[in-house]
Amino acid sequence: MLPRGRPRALGAAALLLLLLLLGFFQFGGDLEYGRPRGAAALDGAPPADPGGHNRSDCVQPRPLAPKCELLHVAIVCAGHNSSRDVVTLVKSILFYRKNPLHLHLVTDAVARSILEMLFHTWMVPAVRVSFYDADELKPQVSWIPNKHYSGLYGLMKLVLPGTLPLDLARVIVLDTDVTFASDIAELWALFAHFSDEQVIGLVENQSDWYLGNLWRNHRPWPALGRGFNTGVILLRLDRLRQVGWEQMWRLTATRELLTLPATSLADQDIFNAVIKEHPGLVRPLPCVWNVQLSDHTLAEGCYSEASDLKVIHWNSPKKLRVKNKHVGFFRNLYLTFLEYDGNLLRRELFGCPSLPHPGAEQWQRALAQLDGEDACSEFRQQQLTVHRVHVTFLPHEPPPPRPLDVTLVAQLSMDRLQMLEALCRHWPGPMSLALYLTDAEAQQFLRFVEASAVLSARQDVAYHVVYREGPLYPINQLRNVALAQALTPYVFLSDIDFLPAYSLYDYLRASIEQLELGGRRKAALVVPAFETLHYRFSFPRSKAEVLASLDAGALYTFRYHEWPRGHAPTDYARWREAQAPYRVQWAADYEPYVVVPRDCPRYDPRFVGFGWNKVAHIVELDAQGCNPPPAQAITSACPRPHRQEYELLVLPEAFTIHLPHAPSLDLSRFRSSPTYRDCLQALKDEFHQDLSRHYGAAALKYLTALQQPRSPGA
Repeated sequence: MLPRGRPRALGAAALLLLLLLLGFFQFGGDLEYGRPRGAAALDGAPPADPGGHNRSDCVQPRPLAPKCELLHVAIVCAGHNSSRDVVTLVKSILFYRKNPLHLHLVTDAVARSILEMLFHTWMVPAVRVSFYDADELKPQVSWIPNKHYSGLYGLMKLVLPGTLPLDLARVIVLDTDVTFASDIAELWALFAHFSDEQVIGLVENQSDWYLGNLWRNHRPWPALGRGFNTGVILLRLDRLRQVGWEQMWRLTATRELLTLPATSLADQDIFNAVIKEHPGLVRPLPCVWNVQLSDHTLAEGCYSEASDLKVIHWNSPKKLRVKNKHVGFFRNLYLTFLEYDGNLLRRELFGCPSLPHPGAEQWQRALAQLDGEDACSEFRQQQLTVHRVHVTFLPHEPPPPRPLDVTLVAQLSMDRLQMLEALCRHWPGPMSLALYLTDAEAQQFLRFVEASAVLSARQDVAYHVVYREGPLYPINQLRNVALAQALTPYVFLSDIDFLPAYSLYDYLRASIEQLELGGRRKAALVVPAFETLHYRFSFPRSKAEVLASLDAGALYTFRYHEWPRGHAPTDYARWREAQAPYRVQWAADYEPYVVVPRDCPRYDPRFVGFGWNKVAHIVELDAQGCNPPPAQAITSACPRPHRQEYELLVLPEAFTIHLPHAPSLDLSRFRSSPTYRDCLQALKDEFHQDLSRHYGAAALKYLTALQQPRSPGA
């Protein structure tokens, strides 16, 4: 029997092994008395138990789609939370699949931005993704009153036959809250059992909703018996178009809305009303392909063992908090895919030729050219790694457009989460933060934010998850992700272990206006950096308090003890007395924290781990003469003949303070490993060579800097 739920979840690896073993025994299938064992006979309607709903007596053999046949899946998705649900759904499909897939995603602008980036960087072989604009479809369904929590998007499955390509004959349509426990090709194979008249494959509704007896005065939409659930649908699009599906559902909905105030279950109500009138259109599917976990579910009659399950459906607003006899088992299955390492799903399909993912072929060639005997191959491989990126992982409200606004840009890993609340208190403006996490850590981060009153109250902080892969911290790639997602004209390029002055956000915007930045004038506003060695520290409220703390030895200029060259050009002695912004000159190893226009040069991704990652960026700022687009590397040619350097202007009232913490693993490796330091020097040499090719004679002063003593940088 299916194991009962327990409060302690199974480990992901253990549960996946269990699922694989169960799948192994299921592969053989069984025949009982000459008919398939399973949820329903495929040559007729699903058998009913005494309670009136279909059930699975035993395990059916697995029908499969033809090898290498392209399977089409359509999903409607809107918003940040729904986008995360799509990722978990797709993981569960990819884990079992053996066929190429084409995903048809109907999205709003938010979901499209998220999922385009995710699939572009995921680079899953034999997976194509097409997007369709949900805003263009809204007028087709906006006339239908709907009380379901999905809103207008819950009605859009009705218009898929007219939305998807006309040459597409069949598609599987899925809700975002379903999880697969079997190969989706088995579901696709059920198309072969449709009669000539049948156009819609559905599983019976596993509750008494459409019987109208759940409570007094409950009046559902018309349905055939218990009706059908639309969380999993097989659509014969070619036949739906032939029978005039659009006119059919519109006439039915218009007629029913004369006596019913609105739909309660969105598209499901209208599908059922059409089927009630035209019962020959529906192909009942085995109930295990949509095991429904609503509060009033009767799904227990559908399965008897774990191997019966094909798709579970969290069709309740409560989702994982729903009450169910076996909810512990179902929750563990879902959490397995929620936290499963998506990098493992980049595997090729055996025996199915397919076009490589755009960019993947070039990436694979570059990896193949790496010299395995090179002592620095670890650095070079990390530089080439394409990380999965999930932008705006949490709900985010962009700030209203303001010409002088500034976004704080930073990156962090799991061990720096504790900095977020303090940072939100110090910086009231927008932030764009890149987090380097595993899939499991991403879920821990989600719970961390939800449990924090400070973080959950901030909708102007955009969190972008870059999924962990490789041994070295890709610090500049993370910075580039956060920088690319900033939406304001200016950015404050900071690090997560710094806290800005409480007044810095307002002061920066006032300084940008006062200095009349923008237009033809380029400037990098330097925010002087300090540090404290005390874990318990009273944060200064003004420049006067900073100076007092410096004099008392409670504060130091940043890295004064370890590498003063990194911030010496800021000229802290002059800052003490300054009343107005003052210009400073670039010097070797200078790495200040700066405010620059959003279209500034991106960070050089070759610098990973510890060392010279910010230094190289300041060199680019100083050398900048042509303002290349964000994706353009420094090795490309400058299209303009003249240069216009960034001015480095130190702000007299600005400051940011570094708080103490344990050293990172990469810093420890830098200090202890001569090979690590040699590889960093090799990367610096290559950077200067590329700089020379790009800027010509103007780069001579940077080449001269190579003769200086080696520096750690940051």
